[in-house]
Amino acid sequence: MSTRVLITGGAGFIGSYVADELLAHGYEVRVLDVLDPQVHGPGQRRPAYLDDRVELRIGDVRDRRAVDDALEGVSGVFHFAAAVGVGQSMYAVEHYTSVNTVGTAVLTEALAERPVARLVVASSMSIYGEGLYRVGERRVDEVLRRQRRDLEAGEWEVRDRSGAILEPIPTPESKTPDLSSVYALTKYDQERLCLMMGQAYGIPSIALRFFNVYGPRQALSNPYTGVLAIFASRLLNGRPPRIFEDGLQRRDFVSVRDVARACRLAYEAEHVEGRAFNIGSGQARTVLDVARSMSRVLGRPIEAEVVGEYRMGDIRHCFADIDAARRELGFVPGVAFEEGLDELGRWLAGQTAEDRFMDACQELRARGLTVGR
Repeated sequence: MSTRVLITGGAGFIGSYVADELLAHGYEVRVLDVLDPQVHGPGQRRPAYLDDRVELRIGDVRDRRAVDDALEGVSGVFHFAAAVGVGQSMYAVEHYTSVNTVGTAVLTEALAERPVARLVVASSMSIYGEGLYRVGERRVDEVLRRQRRDLEAGEWEVRDRSGAILEPIPTPESKTPDLSSVYALTKYDQERLCLMMGQAYGIPSIALRFFNVYGPRQALSNPYTGVLAIFASRLLNGRPPRIFEDGLQRRDFVSVRDVARACRLAYEAEHVEGRAFNIGSGQARTVLDVARSMSRVLGRPIEAEVVGEYRMGDIRHCFADIDAARRELGFVPGVAFEEGLDELGRWLAGQTAEDRFMDACQELRARGLTVGR
């Protein structure tokens, strides 16, 4: 059987690391990527970091002919092509729905006619909405959402019906999804389409729900990218990282190298088809602590600016329970946060960034998508 695999969106941040991981383990790699200017800059130029052994085909995942051509002779697919960004998705609704949902529909239709041995789709922790909480010893399983009146008053924590603040705990795959942004909705579309069509057409399919992925190669001039890249862009331009709410919201930051390894493990695992797995570090960190760590690593002693605003689509706390991935995929995170951040800092030392974060904030504010005191 052919060892050639296709990665849609494989010229991007995470996809390029998956390509490296697969090449290191004897696979041949083909990439289909539109080279979106928001991520890659103008000109549709091949990224310098993309391994020379990768066969790059420039094309849109919504283009059936491009997809059919890219599937020729491949034995497996990693579907990573997506528009990424919670805030932007709340006003660029047609674009996110088209790229993420329609793009996945085009791919799965093509796969129905040209089945492969394995399909791995990149899902997202955003599909959970709020993570899992408990009150005392009782796990709170109902869907939880913060109330606008509380957010307008600067009361950020999630509360139960009696008004008691709830305690966040690691979120397992069994947690009921709550799609609080257009981005989350379309990532859930991607996940379910791939698993549903995989089952219908006999294509073993697996969804990986990535938490906050960080590392070198992130698009520093994209104001809708990962939070660490946004912080780095601000700091490299001598500006303070800006943090929504009070900065004490908790997230799970996982090295892109661990994520790439998890992708290969999922591709090679047996008896896991039709499943979704969390891929994170299994550790929670506040966004404010992460901003301070980024400042330290870059040697830029600039204190973060905590703005006390809420951005529509954001959630308070969510971090991963990775027991299922550890047990079923053999995935154990190997890159400590401090180690991964030091690597990111060394890479950033040679980078320049156009800081467009305030433009993005103004766009959200003009559309009424932020709530402040």
